[in-house]
Amino acid sequence: MQSLEIIGFKRANLGKSEAKALREEAQVPCVLYGGAEQVHFSSPAILFRDLVYSPEVYQVDLNIEGTHYKAIMQDLQFHPVNEMLLHVDFLLLQDEKEVKVDVPVRFTGTSPGVMAGGKLVTKLRKLRVKALPANLPDSIAVDISDLELGKSIKVNKITPENYAILTNPLSPVATVTIPRALKSAQTEEKKGKK
Repeated sequence: MQSLEIIGFKRANLGKSEAKALREEAQVPCVLYGGAEQVHFSSPAILFRDLVYSPEVYQVDLNIEGTHYKAIMQDLQFHPVNEMLLHVDFLLLQDEKEVKVDVPVRFTGTSPGVMAGGKLVTKLRKLRVKALPANLPDSIAVDISDLELGKSIKVNKITPENYAILTNPLSPVATVTIPRALKSAQTEEKKGKK
């Protein structure tokens, strides 16, 4: 799993007015859960660009005033109007404790349905998985080399390696749709045969 470092500073005062003052200084209030106690800290907003605005999943190396923690981003909140990052929650990674994470899907192979003129439509971009931190994948490879026109590949067709997939097994991951032009050509062919 890819790693990213975020530098933070402990927060002495908690509360709405203190968080507002931090945001005005381009800082993001954060909380680290999962340890013996919660750690409240703030980080510069610019450090979150690669973590938040990326489809990848990162293991975050939190450096809070010299103390290092391994964590993953659990939750984040945005302002409803100006899309400013308001708050971030991190979950402490422990080697013997499983975590639940949304992992991106990566397609491999060439679909015969796409080669025949169909369009590959991605239904799920991420799958929810549960695993030990050492077994968390960067992405989940989905082979679409058997995907024909009008067919779809479901979550239950993916074989997990050292992790469990929590997403509904009957949910489609990708579908090859038949374009209108190809549908009309097929209906004309059927009419011509009659």
